Amino acid sequence: MFWRGVLGYLPVNIVQGVVGLLTIVLFTRLLDPAQYGVYALAFSVFSLVQTGLLTWTEAAMARFLATRSEDGRIADHFATLYRLWLVAALAVPVVGGAVLAFAPLNGPLRIALAAGFAAVLVNSLVKLGQERRRAAGEVSGAALLSMVQTAGGFALGLGFALAGLGGAAPLLGIGIVSLACVAAVLPRELKFMTGGRFDKALARTYFTYGAPVALSLILALVLASTDRLLLATFLDEATVGVYHAGYSLGSRTLDVVFIWLGMAGGPALIQALERGGQPALEDAAREQAGVIVLLTLPAAVGLALVARPLADLMVGEAMREQASHVTPWIAASGWLSGVTTYYLLQAFTLARRTSLLIVSMSAPALANVALNLLLIPRLGLDGALIATTVSYGLGAVAAWALGRRACPLPIPWAVLAKAAGASLAMAACVAMLPAPGGLLELVLKAGVGAAVYGALVLGLDVAGLRGKLSLILRRKAQAA
Repeated sequence: MFWRGVLGYLPVNIVQGVVGLLTIVLFTRLLDPAQYGVYALAFSVFSLVQTGLLTWTEAAMARFLATRSEDGRIADHFATLYRLWLVAALAVPVVGGAVLAFAPLNGPLRIALAAGFAAVLVNSLVKLGQERRRAAGEVSGAALLSMVQTAGGFALGLGFALAGLGGAAPLLGIGIVSLACVAAVLPRELKFMTGGRFDKALARTYFTYGAPVALSLILALVLASTDRLLLATFLDEATVGVYHAGYSLGSRTLDVVFIWLGMAGGPALIQALERGGQPALEDAAREQAGVIVLLTLPAAVGLALVARPLADLMVGEAMREQASHVTPWIAASGWLSGVTTYYLLQAFTLARRTSLLIVSMSAPALANVALNLLLIPRLGLDGALIATTVSYGLGAVAAWALGRRACPLPIPWAVLAKAAGASLAMAACVAMLPAPGGLLELVLKAGVGAAVYGALVLGLDVAGLRGKLSLILRRKAQAA
């Protein structure tokens, strides 16, 4: 199931990668730093509201679909979950109305927040449909829905930005395209509840499982958002815009790979545990962890190495220089965050001990707030970068230590050591190359870095890579 998902979700991640990069390229040029900062702040609030109020239902959909398929209670599963979602959704306009009515907001930020609150409900309904398809192994359906929402939201948001709607434009695009997706997919989703009934016992199980997941994700968002909010408080919205541009350049590039592997990996681990128990889970997890390390560690190191020429190409001139300074720090914290989210934290959802998610995320979230409060007034933008990287490192250690108590997942230490050594050798070679700037420097360093890393991991036969490539080539030859 893992490799079928990896191949099936590849188009999704190509679309998400292209859209993520175009978002940086175009919005950092169409919006000035203050407008881009408004968008960053409004998007952070949008994410916090959806996560805090509705994501727990999405998590329950993903985790328990396989279980309800085994016990024949799919209709009750849907009837219970959608009623729970409806009750939780009633809180969104209440929270949104209170923020817009009483918070001291300027005009552009108020409009952007209103667009974000409106988008929360329809975006969550789309997410429920995506999670159902992913958990059921409907790779093509989940992939198509994600691609339409991602590409359509970007295109419409771009149009709104060209029309002069400022920082609200991307969120308006997300909301309107999500509404169209809901109209297309919701009728089919609701048919699954035909003949089902609301079950209080299932509701308690889903809430007990999902609420800690949501709270842990809120803590993760605190890790990702506190720096922006405090930069706006201590400095200004223009600094937030610069920070968000560099942050997006680093995190979105890595997120494309992590989300791709996570879309396939999470359901595959659940299926392995439900059908084969702990031995099957350990085999599947060991394979996934090796693939994650091999693909993402060199990507993070390479991103740091090409931060300047990448920023020259991708970021508007007003934000370019400082964004290139931000990106290497975010490459490090983004790798730590991705490994934690898409592998280490899976231990708690697999074991259904989601309360430990809260514990594992509390330490880095609290550390992030404290460090930002301490360092931003003294070091400015650099203070936020140091606080973010240290906090994500603490989060990875906490997730690993607590995960061993819930559902031990293997750590591929040998693969990690070899991939790290190959990445360091790659960095040494790239550092000796000339720096002509722009596209030429980016292509030169990326090409040399990829060639060096690829040759080293093949030479070291990391994770049996030579044998796997030989098998693939042999099968292709036989098929031909």
